[in-house]
Amino acid sequence: MPATLAPSAALRANPSPIPAAGRQLAPIGPEQVRFFIDNGYLVVPDLVTQVERDELSADLVALARGVYPCEQLPPAPAELSDHEVLERILCLHQPHYVSPVIRRYVAHTGIVGVLSQITGAHLPHWDGAVKCMQSMYFAKSPGKPGQAWHQDEMYIPTRDRSLVGAWIAIDDATIDNGCLWVIPGSHRMGYLYPRKPPTDLDEYDGSDQCFEFDDTLAVPVEVKKGSVVFFNGYLLHKSLKNRSANSYRRILVNHYMNAWSLLPWTQTTQDVSVAQADSRCIVPVHGQDPYAWKGTDLPPNAVYLRNWGRRWAKDVIQEAE
Repeated sequence: MPATLAPSAALRANPSPIPAAGRQLAPIGPEQVRFFIDNGYLVVPDLVTQVERDELSADLVALARGVYPCEQLPPAPAELSDHEVLERILCLHQPHYVSPVIRRYVAHTGIVGVLSQITGAHLPHWDGAVKCMQSMYFAKSPGKPGQAWHQDEMYIPTRDRSLVGAWIAIDDATIDNGCLWVIPGSHRMGYLYPRKPPTDLDEYDGSDQCFEFDDTLAVPVEVKKGSVVFFNGYLLHKSLKNRSANSYRRILVNHYMNAWSLLPWTQTTQDVSVAQADSRCIVPVHGQDPYAWKGTDLPPNAVYLRNWGRRWAKDVIQEAE
């Protein structure tokens, strides 16, 4: 049941945007905002400190060991090494549902500062309000696959093309260990490309891949640890298999959007039209939540573990049956 907040008649009638002076200071300038609008991605180095990365690294191990009570992450045998418990994980979806540490990093001051400038920068009257709806933690050890070409708005639709991923590099991300690849400018028209299952389940994890575009325009986004890569939900991007001998490519990626947009991310019912569908399992991180009168849904005490390779294919077959 949602934790209901009393609706504000004044907010419904005339929601007042936050003043420009009320926005968080962000470590980027107008040129970087313009770069994000035009290219669909932006790298901000040194946004997450070594102390913060150490905390995030330790929390990934805590999640993998089942420190947080959660059915999907039972306690791991004590004799297993940290590497052995992490080997069982490719990606955890929604770790902020169970980990207070990840929940805190969803609202990281520096990251939110950037988001308050870029998330709705393509909208002339956007006031900097931002909300989060998803977190994903990748523990990409050597040999683990990447994810084929895709666009995040295929999975998380917004009403105004404002979805933004904030990709926190816990380790250096290189071509060798499976960094991001992007096609700059592929977000501009707001077109969702057709999809098909990948055929290479050694290179990719098994999720659908986009096609019918020129992938020779792709560029690698190699970044140093502590950097954050921001990218629009329509940007074509992928990653390849971790081919390194001993280098993890751990990243925490959180997804955000303009707080003024509805989030039609859930199945509709006979009582709710597609036009009014609005998932309220969110975390407001900057500015005003104009739909606060609806209340918010409490997250389940659960995460989703992404399978890969043949295990992914088996899951898809079982779901179809």
